[in-house]
Amino acid sequence: MRRSLSPLVLTFFGLTLNTAPKIRFNLFKQIHEIVFHGKGGYNWETIYNMPIWLRKFTFNEMNKFYQEEKEEYEKSTSGNKTVAVDPSGKVNTPAFMQTPTSSKPPSTKNSTYTTKASKK
Repeated sequence: MRRSLSPLVLTFFGLTLNTAPKIRFNLFKQIHEIVFHGKGGYNWETIYNMPIWLRKFTFNEMNKFYQEEKEEYEKSTSGNKTVAVDPSGKVNTPAFMQTPTSSKPPSTKNSTYTTKASKK
């Protein structure tokens, strides 16, 4: 029987029966993410045959782009969290549907536009 010369007894590039399925899953997951979120810019064969360093770079750049987009979206919607119905069951009407408190039209005294009625 042949003994290994390496004290670590690792297989080729560190792949074992336990790690190979996980690595394969991560590879296919990364390819899927690039193809799916690339919005038609990439196909599966191109990404699969892409050099590893380029595929990782592409994946990281896409991931960074979508993270920044998510942060911008959350920032823009964080102040607009109004609930249509509160816990007591009362319906909260939006501000644009509420009746104004003053029924007077705005003053035209300081405006440069004058009408015939204001000249009299």
